[in-house]
Amino acid sequence: MSKTTAEITLQKAVEKIGRYLGVDRCFLYIRQPDQQRGRTAFQWRRNETIPDTIQPDWQPDTTHLPKEDPLIRAGLDMQPTVYVDDVDKAGPDVLNRDFEQRTFGHRALIHAHVQADGQLWGILQPCVFGQPRQWSPNERAYIERQLPGLVKPIQAFVSE
Repeated sequence: MSKTTAEITLQKAVEKIGRYLGVDRCFLYIRQPDQQRGRTAFQWRRNETIPDTIQPDWQPDTTHLPKEDPLIRAGLDMQPTVYVDDVDKAGPDVLNRDFEQRTFGHRALIHAHVQADGQLWGILQPCVFGQPRQWSPNERAYIERQLPGLVKPIQAFVSE
């Protein structure tokens, strides 16, 4: 799979997932595990008023970020996907409320870990602004079915 094919595949997947869930934004943070860095490379937004999260440059993600963000720490620790119905009510063991509000501004989110071979390759993050959202068992199952299909395109994208 070429980088271009991987880019098209990943962008289409992010859009498909965002539309299926009916969220405000869905983005994909991709990682180069061997270099311990990542960036938000793909996103879909319901409209242009939703904040843009794209990061053009790779950034270290295993230094200060895991100390500030329990969600990224969960991904790096190979924990399962985290479903947050309400950022305002989630405990500090789940997320850093100040960090979430300052960095992302969403109210409900899914922090889905794309994992393979004992490494975190990406984080898929569908989210909703302005109100809580309870993620249904069907939505949770849908997300879990999508994650394995993201591994190869992410690996192709970061290998170039």
